[in-house]
Amino acid sequence: MRRVVLTDFRNYPALALAVEAAPVVLFGPNGAGKTNLLEALSFLSPGRGLRRARLAEVDRVQAGAPCGPWAVAASVAGPAGLVEIGTGRAAGADRRLVRVDGLPQKSATVLAEWAQVGWLTPQMDRLFLEGAGVRRRFLDRLAFGFEPGHAETLAAYDRALRQRALLLQGRSLDTAWLGALEHAMAEHGIAVATARRRTARRLDARLARGRDAFPAARVAVAGEVEGWLEATGEAEVRERFAARLAGNRACDAATGGAVLGPPRSDLAVRHAARDLPAAQASTGEQKALLLAITLAHAELLAEARGVAPILLLDEVAAHLDAENRACLFAEVRRLGIQAWMSGTDRALFAAIAGTAQMVAVDRANLTPC
Repeated sequence: MRRVVLTDFRNYPALALAVEAAPVVLFGPNGAGKTNLLEALSFLSPGRGLRRARLAEVDRVQAGAPCGPWAVAASVAGPAGLVEIGTGRAAGADRRLVRVDGLPQKSATVLAEWAQVGWLTPQMDRLFLEGAGVRRRFLDRLAFGFEPGHAETLAAYDRALRQRALLLQGRSLDTAWLGALEHAMAEHGIAVATARRRTARRLDARLARGRDAFPAARVAVAGEVEGWLEATGEAEVRERFAARLAGNRACDAATGGAVLGPPRSDLAVRHAARDLPAAQASTGEQKALLLAITLAHAELLAEARGVAPILLLDEVAAHLDAENRACLFAEVRRLGIQAWMSGTDRALFAAIAGTAQMVAVDRANLTPC
């Protein structure tokens, strides 16, 4: 990324910041706007950003009234050179607009083709302890980098799932339409499971080697459909999937969802050296495993696309010991990643200050140092 421009985003009325292709350290007091800036950058990828906020929640508020709609634009480096991308909330609507080189796009899913953005936040330190849903979202974001179409496939599955739920809740069931939707869910569900499995296999192969101070990890996708795909071909799995959905109609009508499919899968991570599920590792080990996965993904993306991704690491240094901080900074330099790191204590970034761009943040005012 070479330039970022914000308009009416959170506590930023306006911001224009030029940066180099190097790590960026944002330091300043709590509430100054560090995380808000990282959140703005996270909207350069598909999805709801690092806080998973609704679009209207992001509008800057002044004197109790929203000032929006908000907008974020950036110049990002791709294999063919710099690309101008922008996104924001449509005026008067809870709808997201996206432009690439000034041209409007149909949906935010296209952003995965132009900007590879990943992030870690303090809330994600509990990734291995929370429900499976947060781990699925984490895995799907990793998959976007390798397969930009994964975002649209997920959206297509969700549309078919919602339409089927509406039919199941109706009084008269159109069995032909239900069957068509269930076959569509099977088709899209298998594509989602396949993309997740490919991503996990790539990461597992890279993570098995370990990363200096970070522990070696094993990564896999756990789920019934994934198990079927491991044992047999897609054609047989597709028919079995659709048949199971048809047999589960009464149960799914009661829940409004589906007891089988992508929403039931999980990301399984183990500490390789201790042969222990990540959830049973210590808090520090869980943080190190999460960083190891994130860095391995960044390295694989750089190899596959020829351009290193952008990493947003919120308050990352404060939650690492000195050895892991040094390892993180060394990996960021080695991989050539533009990592945006935030923290209140500038001293924690002393080891990378010589190669990073240091930016003081104070009440939405940025001062490069």
